[in-house]
Amino acid sequence: MKRSIYVLALGAFGIITTEFGVVGILPTISRQFGVSLDTAGWLLSAFAITVAVSSPFITSFTSRINRKFLLCLVMSIFVLSNLISAFSTNFTMLMIARILPAILHPLFWNISIAIAFKEKGAKGVSTVMLGLSLATVLGIPMTTYAADLFHNWKASFFLSSAISFIAFVGLLLFIPSLPAEKEKSGQNQLIVLKNPFLWINLISTIGTLAAMFSSYTYLTAYLEEITRMSGAQISIMLLLFGGMGTLGNWLMGLALSKNVQLTTRLFLLLLITVQILAYFLGGLFIPMIIIVSLWGMIHTGGFLVSNIRTTQTIPHHALEFVNSLLTSSFNIGISLGAFLGGIVSAYYGVQYVLSVSVLLLTITFFLSFFSFPKNIAVDEKEEQNEFATTACEQT
Repeated sequence: MKRSIYVLALGAFGIITTEFGVVGILPTISRQFGVSLDTAGWLLSAFAITVAVSSPFITSFTSRINRKFLLCLVMSIFVLSNLISAFSTNFTMLMIARILPAILHPLFWNISIAIAFKEKGAKGVSTVMLGLSLATVLGIPMTTYAADLFHNWKASFFLSSAISFIAFVGLLLFIPSLPAEKEKSGQNQLIVLKNPFLWINLISTIGTLAAMFSSYTYLTAYLEEITRMSGAQISIMLLLFGGMGTLGNWLMGLALSKNVQLTTRLFLLLLITVQILAYFLGGLFIPMIIIVSLWGMIHTGGFLVSNIRTTQTIPHHALEFVNSLLTSSFNIGISLGAFLGGIVSAYYGVQYVLSVSVLLLTITFFLSFFSFPKNIAVDEKEEQNEFATTACEQT
């Protein structure tokens, strides 16, 4: 496989590490800047909200700019923003430094996935997406461990900046110049908005991600306050969480290839179960090691489940458009989850963030049984076929 694909995967690793790496140091930042834990949680929420808002628009606004230039621009902004974060002297400055790269975040995904698909098809796309998976497996524990090792929260941002800089150099050296293509009409893409199943799946995606991150955002605080783990122990637990996630992601892929609907429901039920166990056994050290392992194995598959569930019936010509909606849905869910978890943590205690997750997962589980009359599905399919035929005739 071309080196450029691996460089794009490294860029994805750096971007996701920047977005989620803050999860491991939220309690430290809360103490450092004298803000509540739920306020510190906005470092994740604000990032996600910005991505959600910019995703449907940012690609069209930059459609006539050289794609290599844009990739390098995005990575350079991530390098700069992490450095600004490390040198922030107050919480407002840190928040601004987080929002800055989030504006361009979706742009990297749109371009890199397009390049990977053009070069190596689905295999190339999966390689780039591997960067996302590895960031959740290694990036977050690495940044958390760096902060603990040097006894300084700034080390987390310095490490994220270094990773982004290496990716920037790789993009500069191994990605060829990519002049922008002519803009294509989005008329055929917009037809999918009439598909009621698309909206149910997008709502379910928001619910799933909100459930996942209402608890995961405050996992460090939970292990610190409820399980009474030290910083080093929490770093190991986050690494365990991510490591088991690699296995879980692989198993989830196998299961989804067999039956998407059944796997989706099983995923939701398993995540509900593990969160209930964490609620009742959170104060016990050894059981929590086992629970966090199972939690990580199940949790990581949420992105894959949501993606496959939403795109499995989408016509090829509309996939890019639907992916932009998915990106927005992912980040709306992440920000909503972090917000709700923060509110519950502030008013009732960090232990109760798990109840928010269980409630949202239960609602999403019942949505998976929602169906529409057959005539709606048939009409939708006929409309898609008509547009596809028209497109062929025009070419």
